[in-house]
Amino acid sequence: MRSFDQRQGSSDGGAILLKAADRRLGLTSALAACLREERQPGKILHEMEELLTQRVMGMALGYEDATTPHVWHAIRCTSCWWAAIPLTVRIWASQPTLSRFENAPDRQELLRMSEALADCVIARHRKRLHGRARRITIDLDPTDDPTHGQQTVHLFQ
Repeated sequence: MRSFDQRQGSSDGGAILLKAADRRLGLTSALAACLREERQPGKILHEMEELLTQRVMGMALGYEDATTPHVWHAIRCTSCWWAAIPLTVRIWASQPTLSRFENAPDRQELLRMSEALADCVIARHRKRLHGRARRITIDLDPTDDPTHGQQTVHLFQ
């Protein structure tokens, strides 16, 4: 019989691999560079790249909802997260901070982020294929989901 009550155990070990892949690709750095900093300098605790990395890692590891309290408890108590996400301060961004961060980008910033994502993918394939590729197809789904956030209005249809 196995016991899964290890206080120091974690199922989030993939965060360390994601950090290594991100460092190699430079994806979150490229995406964060597309965002304008409009916060008051004296009130900034977390850099844009830290906020972006925290959300990207959370979503990649299955913590898609930044508003769930048990998720934040799990993340704050897991050493894999501390190893994977470089913070300039040893404090995680709060749920309200991340919610403001997610809702702040405008259309221009989102367009710049999509271009940066495409540039990273193309650069990676160009490097991988040593410049021999004649065509790289990137299939992105631009479908807008009008139901998201309006479930009661759309009755989940």
